[in-house]
Amino acid sequence: MKLLIVDDEELTRTGVISSLDWKALGIDEVIQADDGINGLEMAKKHKPEIILCDVRMPRMDGITMLERLDNILPDVVPIFMSGYSDKEYLKAAIKLKAVNYIEKPIDPKEIRDAVSEARELYNQKVRTHRGETFHSMETASRLALLLTAPYDSNREAITQLTEELNLPITSTTCFTAIIIKIDTSMDYSASSEDKVYQEIRDFLGLYRLDCIYVEKRMQYLVYFVFGPALTSETILESIRDVFCRQYSSYRKFYLAAGETVQGISRAYQSYTSGVILLQSSFFFPIGIFLSSRAAVTQEPSGSRPTLPSNPMEVFQGLLDTRDEKGSQDFLQTLQLFYDRNKSVLPNQAKDLYYRLFRCVEDVSMQLQITSGSEPENVIDTLENIFSFQELHEKLCSKTEQFFKDASSNIQENATIFLIKDYISKNYMNETLSVKDISKQVFLSTSYVCTFFKNETGQTLNQYLTEYRMEKAKQLLANPLYKIADISSKVGYSDGNYFGKSFKKYTGLSPSEYREKLS
Repeated sequence: MKLLIVDDEELTRTGVISSLDWKALGIDEVIQADDGINGLEMAKKHKPEIILCDVRMPRMDGITMLERLDNILPDVVPIFMSGYSDKEYLKAAIKLKAVNYIEKPIDPKEIRDAVSEARELYNQKVRTHRGETFHSMETASRLALLLTAPYDSNREAITQLTEELNLPITSTTCFTAIIIKIDTSMDYSASSEDKVYQEIRDFLGLYRLDCIYVEKRMQYLVYFVFGPALTSETILESIRDVFCRQYSSYRKFYLAAGETVQGISRAYQSYTSGVILLQSSFFFPIGIFLSSRAAVTQEPSGSRPTLPSNPMEVFQGLLDTRDEKGSQDFLQTLQLFYDRNKSVLPNQAKDLYYRLFRCVEDVSMQLQITSGSEPENVIDTLENIFSFQELHEKLCSKTEQFFKDASSNIQENATIFLIKDYISKNYMNETLSVKDISKQVFLSTSYVCTFFKNETGQTLNQYLTEYRMEKAKQLLANPLYKIADISSKVGYSDGNYFGKSFKKYTGLSPSEYREKLS
């Protein structure tokens, strides 16, 4: 805590400071001021929890100073000092809830006891406020949740919660729903969200507006901004800026503002219009604020191209003939068609892109092109995609890799290709065996081992181990993965055995290898 000493006698201030072990009392910083006016300024600047203050001082006395601070630092705990037996001053000190009134000359023990008492009183105030704030926020959150459903089904509960919160809501109060979609793959803290909520409320207060919010399905935060008047374009822009600023730390987010409506009974209407807008956010740049009144929702300039009636066949034909320029033009058409397109649902785009991803994999298999990139689960990839831009970039990257592999691909024996392809898709399975591989290519176990060694110069087990170790090296480059998890991801249930195998292959233990990378 911080403690401010305000006294016009320098000898008193220095004497008090030097006579006590402030650290032992829980005071980390002691600030000084020589009269009430300077004390007021120092209190505003440093925001102390406790003020040890002389009653009578030139320019401004201690009582007046504390009265002026009451609105700025309502929880500050005052301790008064005085060399006078002044009943009026004493009455004023009691009114200001001074924890103690110490007479001069100062007794250090008396100050020590008074400061300890003041600390306890301040902590008690903070605990009380936290409890009140938590209850109020919980109630406000319940009200916000009810407003995301039709009004008639929750009329009584909405009225009750509005009265409990003592909100200044009338039949003419205007509501605007603002919905934020955040990336759930990032760390999300409820306490940080509460802090953001309070900062947004403070900002809205400048425009005589207020808000309540609720979290829905982990990924969505719904704010209801309300006030006595419709939000103008200028105010909406200011609100947009503050929301974008507050949520910029999430890196991936979208915001959408529903239409402004009058009356709490129509708040649900604002919410549904915001949901419809947010649905199309998938096709917009990350971090955008969508609003029916905002210019950012306008479609891009120029005419939107049309997609071929059979995009799958077109794309497959381009890959089959290894037409890289044609494939790039096709992907460009896709991007221009979907960019800021509000007439398409995200799942429709994802469905087409899923089939195009599979198309690249199927053609690679048919042409026996061995990929140098990490095989991925297309469904998992699509589920974790936050925006169309990310989705499109992944398809472009996969297509680019296809042509890169195709240009450097040396025609491999079909059976060897199938063996390597099977290993690339099953290496993470610890029970993967030569027997499994031989069944896959319809050869006997003994023959498949001899055949693979003759064709590649490696035994099957050597190739499998090498493949697993190379994948482990890739995973170790990512600090998010624990070494114990990496061993299981590359087909080793025994972490110790994985460590020994890795060291034999690289000359370093997994932890040493990771440290070397950093």
